[in-house]
Amino acid sequence: MYSFRVMEGLKDFKEINSCPVRYVLAVNDALNAISGKWKMPIIASLSKGKMRFKDMENNIGKITPRMLSKELKDLEMNGIVNRIVHNSTPVLIEYELSDSGKDLTEVLNAMIKWGLKHRKVNLEAVMS
Repeated sequence: MYSFRVMEGLKDFKEINSCPVRYVLAVNDALNAISGKWKMPIIASLSKGKMRFKDMENNIGKITPRMLSKELKDLEMNGIVNRIVHNSTPVLIEYELSDSGKDLTEVLNAMIKWGLKHRKVNLEAVMS
């Protein structure tokens, strides 16, 4: 059926070993929630705290307002981002990571660590 090296280190998790399909579904759910070019940069940007739309757009760079709006709606729908509307004049809207979104900072840090190592290895291979 499925063969996963990752699962070798998870032998203590009897539930995972007895149901690899469930494990695959969990990974697919996570990837569906955060996949795409812009979702992780948005999550990284919001990991610093609450932000307004324009500040986030400037912080991320090269993202169009339309794409940022779409991705924020997707992240909000998946429970990763909270949209906060302040009753003020003019109306102030801020975005922040939900508790579920904050849990992704560990994933983000692991991805950064892996990406830096991967880039270094590939650059060394090209240079030699």
